[in-house]
Amino acid sequence: MAYFERLGGQRFRPTSHTTGAWDPAVQHIGPSFGLLVHEVERDLRRRRDDPMVLSRLTYEILGTVPMHPVAVDVQVIRPGRTIELVEASYGLEDRVGVRLRAWFQQPRDTTGLQGAGFDPIPGPSAMEQWDPTSVWQGGYLASADVRRDSVGPGRARYWVRTGVPLVAGEPVGALAGAATLFDIANGMAIRADPSDVQFPNIDLTAHLLREPRGDWVGFDTRVGFGPGGLGLTASVLHDESGPMGTLAQTLTVRPVT
Repeated sequence: MAYFERLGGQRFRPTSHTTGAWDPAVQHIGPSFGLLVHEVERDLRRRRDDPMVLSRLTYEILGTVPMHPVAVDVQVIRPGRTIELVEASYGLEDRVGVRLRAWFQQPRDTTGLQGAGFDPIPGPSAMEQWDPTSVWQGGYLASADVRRDSVGPGRARYWVRTGVPLVAGEPVGALAGAATLFDIANGMAIRADPSDVQFPNIDLTAHLLREPRGDWVGFDTRVGFGPGGLGLTASVLHDESGPMGTLAQTLTVRPVT
C-alpha cells in the first residue's frame, strides 16, 4: 500500500500510512510534502523539455487535513528561462491545508567548485535502530525505518527511509521520495515529552545543494524552545554521499494543561 492513490487528474486518496502523530483522525503532513514535489515535477515535464532542478522548497501549513480525498493545484508564479517560481496547494476542495513555493533553477556544471561546508554524520550502519512508535502514534511514523544516535534533549543524528511508495503505481523522483520524509525531523530529536508539551511545526523550508541519492535521508538536528511559545527545529540534510542541504521548521510550543 502506498501513501496515496491517484483518483484521476490531481485528486488523491490518502491511505492509513498517512495518519498523523498528534491525531490519527487527520493526516500527517509529511507525505503531502513529497506529493507536492512529485506534482510540480510532473507539471514541469509537461511544460518544458529542458532540465531544471529544485533549489528551495518552502511549505506553509495552513491547517489540519482530515483523512479524506484531497486535490493538488500547481501554478507558475514567476516563469523564466533559467529560474522559475512555482506554487502548489494541497487540501480539500474548499480548504487548502498546505501550500508549497518551490524555486526551479537551470543546472550548470560547478563540479570544480563544490563543497558543502557542513560536517558529515556517521552512516546508517553506525547507528542503532530506533522505533518511533515508542513515542509517536500514527501510520506515517510507523512506516519509517529509523537509525538514530540521540545526543540529548533536542539533539540527534539519524537516518530515515521507508518502503512505502509515495503514489500507487507511479515512478517517483529522488527528491519527491526524500521530501516525503523531511517533516519527520521534528519528531526525531525530542526536547520534551509530547504528553507534556505539544510542538507541531507550522512550516518547513529546505534549501538544497543537489538532488539526493539513495533510499536513506540523514539528519543532523537541533531543537530549541524559546521563552514565549516559539520553537525551531533546524537540520542539516544528508544522503550517504554527504551533506546535501538544510531544513528548518517553525514550532508552536504548547504546554499541555
